[in-house]
Order: sequence, then C-alpha cells, then structure tokens
Amino acid sequence: MDFLKDIVKEIGDDYTKLASDIDDTETYVDTGSYILNGLVSGSIFGGVSGNKITAIAGESSTGKTFFSLAVVKNFLDNNPDGYCLYFDTEAAVNKSLLESRGIDLNRVVVVNVVTIEEFRSKALKAVDIYLKKPVDERKPCMFVLDSLGMLSTEKEITDALNEKQVRDMTKSQLVKGAFRMLTLKLGQANIPMIVTNHTYDVIGAYVPTKEMGGGSGLKYAASTIIYLSKKKEKDGTTIVGNLIKAKTAKSRLSKENKDVEIRLYYDERGLDRYYGLLELGEIGGLWKNVAGRYEIDGKKVYAKAILKDPEQYFTPEVMEKLDVIARGEFSYGSP
Repeated sequence: MDFLKDIVKEIGDDYTKLASDIDDTETYVDTGSYILNGLVSGSIFGGVSGNKITAIAGESSTGKTFFSLAVVKNFLDNNPDGYCLYFDTEAAVNKSLLESRGIDLNRVVVVNVVTIEEFRSKALKAVDIYLKKPVDERKPCMFVLDSLGMLSTEKEITDALNEKQVRDMTKSQLVKGAFRMLTLKLGQANIPMIVTNHTYDVIGAYVPTKEMGGGSGLKYAASTIIYLSKKKEKDGTTIVGNLIKAKTAKSRLSKENKDVEIRLYYDERGLDRYYGLLELGEIGGLWKNVAGRYEIDGKKVYAKAILKDPEQYFTPEVMEKLDVIARGEFSYGSP
C-alpha cells in the first residue's frame, strides 16, 4: 500500500488517486423534462451527465437547437451563478433567439467556430482557464457544440479556395482527436457538454437505420447518444412546438434502445416538464387510461386538464412512486 501511495505522490497531480479515494458520485444536469431525465439517467430526478458528453442527433429541423437551448435554460435557472459556452457553427444563435427562450444573455458566451481545429483549440483553452481557477472559485459551467456536422476543416477550406474538388479524408480523424482530448478534460473540470449532430440513412441496411455523421469520434466519446424524431404540435391551427420521440442509441447511465415522447415548445416554456408522466404511471399500474381519461384518486380526468395544472396531481408522493417506476423501466439491472 505504501508503494502505491508513493507512486501517487511521485506522479503528483490532482487526478491520480487510489481507487478507494475516487469520488464516483454521479452528477446530473436536469433536462427540464422528468420523462427525459428518466430515459437518460434512470431517474426522473436525474438528467444528462454532469461531467460527460451527451450527443443529440437527428435529421434537419428535428429541434436539436431548441432542445439544446431548453437544457441550457434549465441549467442556468438551477445554477444562478452558472454560465454556458455555446459553440455555434451554423450562425443560428443570436440575441433574439436566446431572449425568446428566456435565457439570461449575461451568462452565455456565443463562440462562432468554422473548423474542427478552431473548435478544439478554443474549447481546450476554455477548459484550461477554468481548471486554473481555485476549486472554490469555479462556478457551474456547461458547453454546447451546435452542430458538429457543420464544422469544416482547414484543409477543406484551403482546397476550396484553390478550387480543388477533393474530399478531405482527414476530417473523421480530426473529430476523433478533438474529442479524445476534450473528454478527460471535461471530466476533470466537471463540465457537461451537449453536442448536436446530423443523422443520415444507412444505404443498404436490412432495416431502416439512422447513423450519425462525422465518423466514430463522437460515438466513442459520448456518454449518452439520443436520437430525435418529431411531429408538429398544434394549438388550433397554430404550430406551437414539437412532439419529439427521443431514443437512447447509447447510454452509460440507463438502458439503451428505450424511447419516450417529449413535448418541446418554441417559446420560453421549452421542454414540458410533466409531459410523458401519465404514460409512465400507466405502464407502472399507478393509474388507468379509460377512454382518454385517467383514473386518479377516484376521479376520471382528461390528460389535457391534468397537464394544465400538473402540481395538483403530481404530488411529491406520486412523484416518488413514478421515480420507482422509471428506475424499473430505464435503469440498468432492472428487468
């Protein structure tokens, strides 16, 4: 044992420890949706990992940016002294968009990046600045990259300027290298990161299959990969948001290949916190759905009425029961 302690002392950094001294307490970033928390962490009171990379993948216009901003808003609301670095590759995030989502503009830094090399350099520099601060002075922080698929490479830009019509075969290696360096740094700094990415149809697959672009770099680095698909949510004739099907393609915190439906509004409401809990309770036998109405406490109530005043029905006692159901439905080690 003394020999091992001598090795730890000799190496002499803050991140080399005996296994018995490692703090393996898992931290989470509440997504703003109870059912989505359950899907990605196994608990409706959890969320996406608090110090790892979460990938949000989907086709164009599936709400990836709105989804990311909803999580950012919830992170800032839950951490009044926290802030966010938003790496924007699509020039899609501006002042009016952030204001419309109810996000505090004074706590978000929008960093425009064009190439993978530029993103890697700026992200690593930001983490290093953060790690140089004394631990007690580090405020909660999160990163967002929106989106990976739009990042170019320096070679690709140079070839285009020289009118060379060639594909940059180094792109996937650059992506892999960037995340290889970032993953450990983010873990050391306890900084969660959301990365959005595009998906494409796999040609020749036996069954319809979606795959993320950009090679295997993000696939290996991400702790959780969520695939999104959607349908429009209308209020009368006006489209007010999306009903999104979220599926875990990879997860180190919960079961894979599970899916839920969540509601995402286009305004400051963001993700509907209680949407999906009625279906979860029905799965767990907490109540029944009879002809579109739920039997709760001896009353038959329509879902719309329940979700209009959720706190009346989703009491702390009911929420604890729903969490038990979520653990059974989504957690590793459950049937």
